[in-house]
Amino acid sequence: MSTLDILKIQDLLPQRYPFLLVDKVIACEAGIRLLAVKNVSYSEPIFQGCFPHKPVMPGVLILEAMAQTAGLLGFESAGGRPKDMICYLVGIDKAKFKRPVVPGDQLMIEARFLKHKHNLWVYQCRASVDGKFVASAEIRYATVLSN
Repeated sequence: MSTLDILKIQDLLPQRYPFLLVDKVIACEAGIRLLAVKNVSYSEPIFQGCFPHKPVMPGVLILEAMAQTAGLLGFESAGGRPKDMICYLVGIDKAKFKRPVVPGDQLMIEARFLKHKHNLWVYQCRASVDGKFVASAEIRYATVLSN
């Protein structure tokens, strides 16, 4: 199993602050699973205007964190990010949300490889805080050669 720090994550993902939602990878089994961490902080820009009197991380950002985690698993499994390829998020299925995520929480996100056909990749993602289920979804990516 391998780990990734924020610099390696930035090498693999195109997102940058404030939209980079993975802080660290604590375990990666290429082609199988990846476990990532998102430290949720009150100083993040989203909490300035989203539920300012009772800050809650929006579900769409939890989904984005899961999608980024799945992308990291894909790139690590491929041995890096190909320079001539773009990955597009093309589907989110079976999304479920159980409890809120608030500043101070450490969101643990696991992505598991499900299947690959042609240029389509499917991952099962699950997020938790303190071992308690927060959200899950199936994430689909399509890979496309860039010009």
